[in-house]
Amino acid sequence: MQMTDAFVAAFKEAHPEAQVQELRLYEVAIPEIDLDLLTGWSALGSGEHFAHLTNAQQNKITLFNTYTQQFLDADVVVIANPLWNLSIPTRLKAWVDTVVVSGTTFRYNEQGEAEGLARGKRVIHLQASGGHFNAQDPACRYIKGVFSFIGCEVDQIVAEGMDHEPDRADDIMAGVFDKIRELARSI
Repeated sequence: MQMTDAFVAAFKEAHPEAQVQELRLYEVAIPEIDLDLLTGWSALGSGEHFAHLTNAQQNKITLFNTYTQQFLDADVVVIANPLWNLSIPTRLKAWVDTVVVSGTTFRYNEQGEAEGLARGKRVIHLQASGGHFNAQDPACRYIKGVFSFIGCEVDQIVAEGMDHEPDRADDIMAGVFDKIRELARSI
C-alpha cells in the first residue's frame, strides 16, 4: 500500500484537477463468478426480465456491473498487490473478472480474433515480492497479459527482493518510490 500511496500522492500533485477513487478490495464485496451469476446471466440472455431473477442474482449482477462501469469510467487504473504464492490475491482475480467482459472490454471480430475495447486506458500495476523475478513472475505476466488483451496500456513497477535481501529493503523501496513518482507525474 506504500507504493499505491506514493503513486496517488504524486499523481494528485501533478494533476490536481483529477478525480481519484479508491477501491480497497478487502473492504468491499467483490462478486465471484458463481452459480448465481451464471444462472442470472443465462436467464437474462434467454429474455427473462431482471425483476424475475432471485435477489442473490440481482444483487450480484448489479454489483458486478457497477465494477465494470467504474473501470470503464476511469482513464487511469492503479492495481497494487503483493505476490502471493506466485499469483495475485483471490479478491483481485474476482475484480479482474468484473473488468474482462466480452462485448464490453473485448470482443471477437468476424475472423474470430479477440479485439480489446478498452483502448486509451492506462493501467499501472504495482507489485511487491520478497524474491527477485524481474516482473516475470506469473502474477505480473497475468496482469500485463489480461489488461493488454482488453486494449490497455500497461506499466509495471515492482518492488522485489526485500525478503531475499532484508538489509537492502529500504534502498529497494527508495528506488521504487522514485520510479513510482516519476511515472505518476508523466501521465
